[in-house]
Amino acid sequence: MSDDGRAPPTPRNDWALFLDFDGTLAELAPTPDAVTIDPDLPDILLSLMDSLDGAVALISGRPLGELDRLTGLELPGAGVHGLELRERQGMAPHLPNESDEIGKIAARLVPLVHGDPRLILEAKPGALALHYRRAPEREAECRGAMREALAAVSGLELMEGKMVLEVKPGHINKGHAIEKLMSLPPFLGRIPVFAGDDRTDEDGFGVVNALKGVTIKIGDGETKAAHRLASVEDFVAWLKQTASSLSGDG
Repeated sequence: MSDDGRAPPTPRNDWALFLDFDGTLAELAPTPDAVTIDPDLPDILLSLMDSLDGAVALISGRPLGELDRLTGLELPGAGVHGLELRERQGMAPHLPNESDEIGKIAARLVPLVHGDPRLILEAKPGALALHYRRAPEREAECRGAMREALAAVSGLELMEGKMVLEVKPGHINKGHAIEKLMSLPPFLGRIPVFAGDDRTDEDGFGVVNALKGVTIKIGDGETKAAHRLASVEDFVAWLKQTASSLSGDG
């Protein structure tokens, strides 16, 4: 879809909310550990959980444990782009099997990051991410090293985000995660709504569009999403207004 910038529609009580985290609920930071959230966000999410009978999920490249720590909640969701899955609040997540191939790629990338603390090699459950946000001049070098390492293994694919390169199993993405959650209570039978900011969210937009749901792009850039908000600040403000409206306080 084009950059028409249409605002999201009026909230409904039969929505199922699927929310990306970095760049959507929280501003991007130089390192994954440096991210902060709006102090009101946990209460907003809990209000939405109550109004939508638990049909609120975080869909992120981060592990679910990190999302739990950052929000102080154990919301339903999909971590590591769908490699981890939690259907209901407080449940232990379904975790992926560890991959020997991921370990092989990590070993090949160690020489690249050695001696440059600006580069971060982040091991995730079933996946691996190379962050170069603090060393943008090394982007081409990072891309070349990651592609060379990936060529030496099978069954994995490269996914490119904002200043991050990630390898994961080829059959896993945010769209598949949303499809899976939509087949289960409390999401089953509801209208899916997905908000995200990155190329890694486009699979989710495609699935939600196919399900006749609502898709919201945060920030600029070409997208499959039908609606757009300009910034994290604008989206969190919209989310707060949505929570108030659905709870009857708006």
